[in-house]
Amino acid sequence: MGVSGAQAQMDRNPGYYHRLLQGERNDSLEEAIRTDMNRTFPDNVKFRKSADPCLQKTLYNVLLAYGHHNQGVGYCQGMNFIAGYLILITKNEEESFWLLDALVGRILPDYYSPAMLGLKTDQEVLGELVRTKLPAVAALMDGHGVLWTLVVSRWFICLFVDILPVETVLRIWDCLFNEGSKIIFRVALTLIKQHQAFILEATSLADICEKFKEITKGSFVSECHTFMQKIFSEPGSLSMNTIARLRESCRAKLLAQG
Repeated sequence: MGVSGAQAQMDRNPGYYHRLLQGERNDSLEEAIRTDMNRTFPDNVKFRKSADPCLQKTLYNVLLAYGHHNQGVGYCQGMNFIAGYLILITKNEEESFWLLDALVGRILPDYYSPAMLGLKTDQEVLGELVRTKLPAVAALMDGHGVLWTLVVSRWFICLFVDILPVETVLRIWDCLFNEGSKIIFRVALTLIKQHQAFILEATSLADICEKFKEITKGSFVSECHTFMQKIFSEPGSLSMNTIARLRESCRAKLLAQG
């Protein structure tokens, strides 16, 4: 809460969260959120309707409040997993709301906006980083006409929730709140570099997609201490200046494409 700025925001705005929940109704927002309730951690007993208490109500409240708070975003698929994970971690509804605001509003701007421009931009940035650091993988992707969004969109949208093991995700998120969005690129590059030879065995688009699913499983990602050490050594130098420059050029290309 402290390093993310969420605690300061909550302290500066006492009662704000509860006022959001009591605000004017928005039927389309409520319906969009309800649609995803049963899809959120269906294997977690705490999110089942039979649970007591059932975290679906808490999740609904956090997403509804955020939709009212940030009307430019409203609700977007993927936010349910982020908010649900925050609820499981904090066990506190209002803290989850302010942490969600830190992520969606400040750390990952435009990831969950209607156009998802920030998300699309960062996927292209990853592609450019791979082209520089792992050119053989970039050549394979280009050769089969595979768009990066096809293989890594869930990594970015869900911030590795439901993709990597829980303990590993918790450690990644600690870094995300401390160091910002650069950590997402470090994780992605480490996964790809560690499994480069395996990925390069792919002979078709479908094969590439399957291999990108496989590299998120196994002992490499479950041994979280070693994995976290790797993400700071394997990708090599990765400055925010480099990422900012790549974001600027990739965003310009996306906007030019319409």
